[in-house]
Amino acid sequence: MHTYLNFIHNQWVAGPGSYTVTNPATEEAVGQVSAASTAQALAAVDAAAAAQRGWRKLTSIERGNYLRALADALVARKSAIGQALALESGKSLEDAENEAVYAAEITRYHAEWARRIEGEIIPSDSPGENLMLHREPMGVVACLIPFNYPVYTLLRKIAPALITGNTVVVRPSNHTPCSAFEIAKAVLDAGLPPGVVSILAMGHAEAEALCTHPKVAMITLTGSVGAGQRVLDYSRVNIAKVSLELGGKTPAIVAADADLEQAASDIVRSKTTHCGQLCTAVERVYVQAAVFEALVAKLKEKLSTHAYGNRTEQAQRMGPLVSASARQGIHAMVQRAVQAGAQLECGGRIPSGPGYFYPPTLLTQVRQDMEIVQEEVFGPVLCVLPYTTLDHALALANDHQFGLASVLYTADYRSVMQASNEIEAGELYINRTPADPYQGYHAGWKRSGLGGDDGKHGMLEFTQTRLVVMKF
Repeated sequence: MHTYLNFIHNQWVAGPGSYTVTNPATEEAVGQVSAASTAQALAAVDAAAAAQRGWRKLTSIERGNYLRALADALVARKSAIGQALALESGKSLEDAENEAVYAAEITRYHAEWARRIEGEIIPSDSPGENLMLHREPMGVVACLIPFNYPVYTLLRKIAPALITGNTVVVRPSNHTPCSAFEIAKAVLDAGLPPGVVSILAMGHAEAEALCTHPKVAMITLTGSVGAGQRVLDYSRVNIAKVSLELGGKTPAIVAADADLEQAASDIVRSKTTHCGQLCTAVERVYVQAAVFEALVAKLKEKLSTHAYGNRTEQAQRMGPLVSASARQGIHAMVQRAVQAGAQLECGGRIPSGPGYFYPPTLLTQVRQDMEIVQEEVFGPVLCVLPYTTLDHALALANDHQFGLASVLYTADYRSVMQASNEIEAGELYINRTPADPYQGYHAGWKRSGLGGDDGKHGMLEFTQTRLVVMKF
């Protein structure tokens, strides 16, 4: 079992307490992580603020060179990062190592913005005057990282923050902090100046102290709606900027002219990847009535035969949920749905033995107003409902509190264009399931968030503007 200390100002610092990290596939302890105190969280912000004064004065290409060095260090340490991630998350070692490589790639991507952060020259109404709009860093950014893709999301947050001249204090999920501290070793390898990146494990009280520190200019979070609401409360203290990627309830609309085999295979893969613990995983499927039974049969066959278990033994299996409480909550939702009239086609039980496993579960005869259709499950549970026309399907898909990702399977370009204009979501995937391209912009509508990640627009989230009015 590995022991990790907090990473502050390029030093390893012990906190007053500790957290035990558990492998969700075996329920065995795999790590001991030092818990930061409130004073240490505040000290990390102070160190980041001091470091930011020098970091912002570097040219963007100098900061880009640091990011490229960090990407190289991540790849060099992919085995250690992957091993830590696999143990704390239940992922296969291959998936965990690939996540480290993908994190390196998004780091390299943001390094390339170094020479492309642009302001504007705006014509003035006054003669002999120019209006110059500068893009400037926010300052210190608090980065709150989720458990489901903790390596990729950590770099997804800090890479654009760093390239734009900010410094960061990172709070990883207490379910998956070990991989974050392996990333801290890569930060040292890359030679980033002290204070530019700090990583601390902490509880809610310490996180509140971090986020309400007067020197924190921005808070970025990937997490639940409830977590987003807490961050909004934190941001009110000092009017900090927020960027929130929150819950989702991805609808997949499957038209009668779609390739049903492709749609079924893609949807099952989306639903079973990391046990459905992905904010863009398909959660509800609207199927044109003419092919409803055919698609349900395909989904049932694929889900009921999809093996689950410890992925260190067989990597192709579906892994565990993050915790016993997560499993119990999901199972309770399924039970309430069945009691309300849903038909359980497969799954829907808690298996015996160690590990927080839950079988792929398919529900039919559900209604749009049911909890299981309206609330995010964040697990391997799929609801299927019929529709008549595309207008009907879009109305059902949009009748929802969430608006993160959406999916349409069809061969008709008119349907694609209509959905592109009418879907109430930040993303629409055509004939494929979600997998956030880092050149795009991953942003939610409604309760799915504020701001977003990735691409040019995600990078600009970490900037603020200064208008210079200059007479000549």
